[in-house]
Amino acid sequence: MFYREAGQYKTSYKADSAIFPILQDRIAIWFYLAVAFIAVPLFGSEFFINSMMIPFLIFSLAAIGLNILTGYTGQISLGSGAFMGVGAYSTYKLVTIFPDMNVILAILLSGFFAAFIGMIFGLPSLRIKGFYLVVTTLAAQFFLEWAFIRIPWLYNYNDSGAIEVPNRRVFDIVVSGSEASATTRYLVVLSIVVGLTWVASNLIHGRIGRSWMMIRDMDIAAELIGVRPLVAKLSVFAVSSFYCGVAGAMMVFLWLGAAEVESFDVNQSFLILFMVILGGLGSLIGSFMGAGFIWMLPIVIRAIPKILGLDINASTVEHINFMIVGALILVFLIVEPHGLARIWAIAKQKLRVWPFPY
Repeated sequence: MFYREAGQYKTSYKADSAIFPILQDRIAIWFYLAVAFIAVPLFGSEFFINSMMIPFLIFSLAAIGLNILTGYTGQISLGSGAFMGVGAYSTYKLVTIFPDMNVILAILLSGFFAAFIGMIFGLPSLRIKGFYLVVTTLAAQFFLEWAFIRIPWLYNYNDSGAIEVPNRRVFDIVVSGSEASATTRYLVVLSIVVGLTWVASNLIHGRIGRSWMMIRDMDIAAELIGVRPLVAKLSVFAVSSFYCGVAGAMMVFLWLGAAEVESFDVNQSFLILFMVILGGLGSLIGSFMGAGFIWMLPIVIRAIPKILGLDINASTVEHINFMIVGALILVFLIVEPHGLARIWAIAKQKLRVWPFPY
């Protein structure tokens, strides 16, 4: 009964085209933000924040980047893990060359390096699409992995080949490195993710986003009515790579503290793709749902045997996780291709007319 829009009249075009036209949705968004910014830092344990919330937010941002490319523009990519690596290595070089640079600024700037690389590897999309584009992006994944290993300058000639995060302060507060607290790193990650999600929402619901979706639905018709495929496709590769690059930089500098090239391999790309498929193609909230589901599922699977008093080793838990995720991907592709976001939308629609028949 509480989720009704009776009496909420739209008196302007702006109100009618609002992203959250119902008052209850706007209240819910502010409630979620209050919980994220206030309740989690105050009451969340260090394990909960560092092992669950921070990676959930980082992978959500990476899923948004891939969803913009695949869900909203129809350009399939298997190179998102490599673009995350571009962001991580770019941040590492920036803080090395400019020791006094604000690390948050370095993380955001690294996204532009990833965007430039993404535009280069997005050039084949002007001529090819579908399976052939998948192969091209997979080639980009392998080429960038090779570069991360074979170009010692990227990791400062470190014997281990790994990049290590130094301690960096912002306003005299340590935000990266071993001395940074989990709460501080979480608040930085949360602020960046919220800000970039807002930017992505405005892009998608504006002229640029409409041109992307027209390319997805029918590129020839879009070109005939004035959409330039060159601008639309390269811009979406740039924006998608920017988001993945920032996510990769945060993964290393605000979560792991160090990383090797294996952190950005093709398995990472598949993991992000699974998040997008399960969450829902063409949905920002679906990116958060998919990331939360994929990341939280192994933790839940590990916790259930302990609650039941069963002794199951880690490898078995990992295999069970793979089987469940694989089965769910098949189910969603057959039953509900739009993923968890569509199920959530249907549930809200039914709630709006309850108890009347839908």
